Amino acid sequence: MRKNRILVAAGVALATFGSVASTNLAEETSLKKIFKDDFYIGAALNHRQATGQDPKAEAIIAQHFSTISPENLLKWESVHPQPTTFNYKPADAYVALGKKHKQFIVGHALVWHQQTPKWVFEDEAGQPAIKEQLLKRQTEHIMAVAGRYKGQINGWDVVNEALNDDGTMRQSKWYKIAGDDFLANAYQTAQKADPKAELYYNDYNLWKPAKRDGAIKLVKSLQAKGLKVTGIGMQGHWGLESPSIQQIEESIVAFSKLGNVMITELDIDVLPNPSNRAGADIDATFEFDQKYNVYTNGLPNEVQQKLAKRYADIFTLFHKHRDKITRVTFWGVTDADSWLNDWPIKGRTSYPLIFDRNYQPKPALQAIVQAVKKEKS
Repeated sequence: MRKNRILVAAGVALATFGSVASTNLAEETSLKKIFKDDFYIGAALNHRQATGQDPKAEAIIAQHFSTISPENLLKWESVHPQPTTFNYKPADAYVALGKKHKQFIVGHALVWHQQTPKWVFEDEAGQPAIKEQLLKRQTEHIMAVAGRYKGQINGWDVVNEALNDDGTMRQSKWYKIAGDDFLANAYQTAQKADPKAELYYNDYNLWKPAKRDGAIKLVKSLQAKGLKVTGIGMQGHWGLESPSIQQIEESIVAFSKLGNVMITELDIDVLPNPSNRAGADIDATFEFDQKYNVYTNGLPNEVQQKLAKRYADIFTLFHKHRDKITRVTFWGVTDADSWLNDWPIKGRTSYPLIFDRNYQPKPALQAIVQAVKKEKS
């Protein structure tokens, strides 16, 4: 019966959002109030937004979001570019912004195979580092960065994207040099640096059964060692039709047995994709081709409606599992900020979020609000 009410709610939203002026919607509603009793709702911030250089975006962030994540400024190459050099100024501003708006502050990411300087994996002669040297650097980095924000950053993506789509370990430099020990050392050190912070494993394509099983195996193995893994972040880099709601739901339910479930990097790519939605690996880039950049003059109404329906369906699912999901974070604030303007092809005009390039709410925002409000009533 409840499921039927949810479906009706989504239908009502789709029947009404097209006729309502979206320019006033941001003033009339607040996502963080809508989901106040359900889960944190948030966005990833770029450098300009985190450092107070985008006041229009900050107005959206303050009104709609109860949590924030950093897009790049806490990744290793940004915050720790040289062995004895740390660049904390942008990260300090990001944390201050979260405190200002009383938000749940997330750190992203302590250990990743991308955006990590070459020196981390090399010795003084430029040869591959040995295991002990690499783990020592990892320990020092995590103690320094997570330690600096102890009691301020509430949760950390400790390890990011350590798995292949088939569930096996990615053959990253971390894994090739240190094996599974890089995982255990990362979580052990993060817990030591800030015992009260939540600690996550974060990855994309976790709706795929093989990768889901690999993530479950990875997290169980860490928890069996007595290590703290609070939950799993499911990156939501999805398309208009794939993955299915059922596929997403199956992973939410499966991961909830290990801890918290978070939707960490939500965006919906409406453009044709040469990678066939094969993943979110930033290495997978393609040459520019106009056939993959078809909406340069704006999003057609038909596609706008499909995007709104997709978001309504997805948030109906999230609300259904609000007892399992603790956070939903969009990967960006407006369409202009999205990484999908440059991935998997640089120079595209992308429309994956719920605020447009003019900082105005799109029909998708109203669709989300209407679907959830009707279900609640």
